[in-house]
Amino acid sequence: MDDDIPYLLLTPGPLTTTRSVREAMGIDYSTWDVDYNNVVQEVRSALVGLATDQDGYTATLMQGSGTFSVESTIGSVVPADGKLLVISNGAYGARIVKTARMLGIDLIDLDHGEQSPPDLDRIRQTLEADAAITDVAMVHCETTTGMLNPVAEVGAVVKEFGKRYIVDAMSSFGGMPMSIEGLHADFIISSSNKCIQGVPGFGFIITSREMMESLEGRARSHSLDLYDQWQMMEAAGGKWRFTSPTHVLMAFRQALRELEQEGGVEVRYQRYSENHARLITGMEKLGFGTLLPLEWHSPVITSFYYPADPAFDFDEFHRRLKERRFVIYPGKVSDAECFRIGTIGNVFPQDIDLLITEIGNVASEMGIEQLGRA
Repeated sequence: MDDDIPYLLLTPGPLTTTRSVREAMGIDYSTWDVDYNNVVQEVRSALVGLATDQDGYTATLMQGSGTFSVESTIGSVVPADGKLLVISNGAYGARIVKTARMLGIDLIDLDHGEQSPPDLDRIRQTLEADAAITDVAMVHCETTTGMLNPVAEVGAVVKEFGKRYIVDAMSSFGGMPMSIEGLHADFIISSSNKCIQGVPGFGFIITSREMMESLEGRARSHSLDLYDQWQMMEAAGGKWRFTSPTHVLMAFRQALRELEQEGGVEVRYQRYSENHARLITGMEKLGFGTLLPLEWHSPVITSFYYPADPAFDFDEFHRRLKERRFVIYPGKVSDAECFRIGTIGNVFPQDIDLLITEIGNVASEMGIEQLGRA
């Protein structure tokens, strides 16, 4: 743990960054500056390179949180007479549903509940039963619970029926090996403050140039028009339509360089996976139970049940851990009392080992004797 940070963010993003990423924000840039716009083009090219080694793909950056990029994609891709199938099993799938409804998009919410993986047979049956479906969307890593959804397997089914496939890879892209072809995806969406380990401020959408060209005139929002944003970046050499988050972009370029220096996505994935493995082993030894079976886990974030002991109070537990320089996440599951611990960002196995020690210390101080499931 760096001495210059007050605590580790053990969350799914924003997350703990390196000092050099933060220092990259120390210079002010004009959005019209050719040097700045060249950095935009560098970042766009690097993102495409993380998603595919094939020609004909492009990346578009969009101001705001990752949700802005999801809304931009949904609102710019589904045609006026189209129909969206959302495969949901958590809060972020539900957010896509809410977004689409507010945009007036006809949809089916194929809800699997928060603690179940997608059912391929149900998906196939739904596509067989409704030829009006034009687009399918789902979340890769559902950080509501930490579940890793089988996006490639779902994508194969979607392509059997010739539908467009939108993958919200917000909390996985850059931290897990994947390709747009391997996922059978038409669109991959993520953001600056996740596994690439930048800071919050923009999201990005990766797709083929051919697909992007087909989106002209479809957008339901002026500021979130994905096609117009792409056209501006293409025509003006990296220029955004509206004021861009210049400092965030510079930090993100540094984060991309550090991803490459670490050894690329595969090496980062191994680190995240080791973080996760040590977390599970250590928490199980203390007596904490996981919400999901291990085979459904991602290396991004894990949900643990509250202890059964009445001495446990999450707010107090959180406060004491923060005093020890560890910030964990509250639960987000509607029908289970749990909390979450993230294992991505500038976090290493030795940090997880220290966390486990401090969790044991805090539990002892609070007089929690029964750490099993509440």
